[in-house]
Formats: sequence, structure tokens, C-alpha cells
Amino acid sequence: MAKAEELLVEGVSVELAGARLVHEVGLRAAPGQVVGLIGPNGSGKSTLLRCVYRVLRPAGGSVRLDGEDLHALTPRESARRVAALTQEHSAEFDFTVAEVVAMGRLPHRRGLSGPGAADEAERCAWAIRRVGVEHLAERGFLNLSGGEKQRTLIARALVQEPRLLVLDEPTNHLDVAHQLEVLALAREAGPTVLTALHDLNLAAAHCDLLYVLRAGRIVASGPPEEVLRPELLAEVFGVRATPVRHPLTGALQLLFDRL
Repeated sequence: MAKAEELLVEGVSVELAGARLVHEVGLRAAPGQVVGLIGPNGSGKSTLLRCVYRVLRPAGGSVRLDGEDLHALTPRESARRVAALTQEHSAEFDFTVAEVVAMGRLPHRRGLSGPGAADEAERCAWAIRRVGVEHLAERGFLNLSGGEKQRTLIARALVQEPRLLVLDEPTNHLDVAHQLEVLALAREAGPTVLTALHDLNLAAAHCDLLYVLRAGRIVASGPPEEVLRPELLAEVFGVRATPVRHPLTGALQLLFDRL
């Protein structure tokens, strides 16, 4: 199980092509917490996540992991501590599922040593089984369905053993059963998790804290039961939300109507 580290985003702003897309955002994820970003399309969720996993550099502010500036780390150091599952993924070569998953171990290898170590093979086999793609292990990644690709990439992120796992809409392309499984898997693996989610019921069920983004600014934050209020959801998402309790678990769930 990975050692979790604290994520601290302080006053982060992001600019692209002269436009400011994220405005002085601050958030904290304690070690081992699952923290969700929610907000309408275009609110800045993915842009902020790209800043956390170092694809974008902030125009202002800082992103720190256990007090260290993530953007000051070497790529290898960063890859040992942060894994990301992004919305966009491409592969120019048709690696097998097993090969794609094994790529998650690259930051932990020394020199040009291959994936032959017994512990590495065992970790990869565990992740492949855990996400339910063992029957696809020798299949080419390019020939998979969207859901199969997503599960393979989740396995790759898990074997990377990150201290921080960044997930951008991780339930995209997944059927209902695997949607319910993916965030539970992330929590079980042990890292701190920062995830952007569209499904507010998944966010309510799996996140310890939620941050609501609108037009690149945080407009609300706190535990799901405090944040997912009908008046806020009407203002931010433009929907009428009716809170209910799950009949078996008692967890907060939301029913939606047009305003």
C-alpha cells in the first residue's frame, strides 16, 4: 500500500493563450483523503488538475506535496510520487494490456532493467486482476473498448504506487459496476486522491471533501453533506436537486429535475 502525502494547493492561477482560466485556487487534501472537484463544464477542473500533475505550470501560487514544490521535482521524482489518469490518452504503438500496466513501474526501475523482478510481476498481476482485465492481458491496447482502456490505465496508475493519485473523470466509459468500483479501488490503494467528477452521487458516496469550481474559482468546499445543498446546485449547475437517503446504506443521494 502506498504511503499517502498531503497535497496543498495555494493561490494557484492558470493562464492559457492570455486568458486566465483558474483564479487563485486553494485546496488541501490530507494524507489518504479522497477529495473531489465538481463543477459544470468549463469551470476549470481539468485545467487545475493538469497543474497538479505538472502538464501546466501555474501563473501564480504553488502546488506542494508534503511541503515540497511539485514543480521543482525532477520528472523521475515526480513520477514516483504522483500518478495521473487523464481524460485524453493515446498510444502510437499497440502494446499489450500487460505491457501498458507494467509501464507504471518505470519510475521505480534503475537504469535499463526490465520488468522481470518477481515483486514487480506480482504487483502488475494483482492490479490487472483487481480491475478485471486479466482476460485481456495479451490483447493489444488499441483494440480495446473505451471502458477496457480505462480499466487498464487505472491498473497502470495503481502499480505506480503513487503518494498522490490524480483522476480526471475516472468513470468515463465505464459501466455501472465499474463506476462503483473505481473510487473504492483508489481509496483501498492508499494514496491521497484528487479527482474531478461529473457524477454528483459518486462524489457524495466516495469523497471526504468536495470543492466546487465555477468559472475558475472555488465557490464552496466541505464535506459532501454540507456542499451538495439544493440552493447551491441550482446556482452552480442550474438544476433542481432533491436530497434523499439510500434505503440500504443511508448515504446521501440526489434526484435531479430541470429548473
